[in-house]
Amino acid sequence: MKVKVTLKFRGREMAHTEYGFQVVQKFLTDIAGYGHQDFEPKLIGRGITVMITPLPRNKRAKTPQVVEGELVSAAPQPRTDNSPPTAPVPIGRSPRPQPGVTRPDSFFNNPFAQLEISR
Repeated sequence: MKVKVTLKFRGREMAHTEYGFQVVQKFLTDIAGYGHQDFEPKLIGRGITVMITPLPRNKRAKTPQVVEGELVSAAPQPRTDNSPPTAPVPIGRSPRPQPGVTRPDSFFNNPFAQLEISR
């Protein structure tokens, strides 16, 4: 079963498609243990499209989420200290900025802040 992955651009985002290609390449490296791309990502219309084919079960990585030698587990780790638990962060929306509090970056929730740009 092949999977089609598409990253859509809206409005002025088309002026910076290089960020979209970086996001797609990062996604492809993150899922390398599960599958491989059939062809290089292509800009078609207002979106970047790539087809992904899953690896056979015997060739898939047993633990594909290894970050710098550490195993990243999806299961919550048991707490060893007696500090109070932290509140879960809701997914999808970031908290509203407080009035009078300034942030060093120009956007409150900038999804491209972590990307490297090579010129």
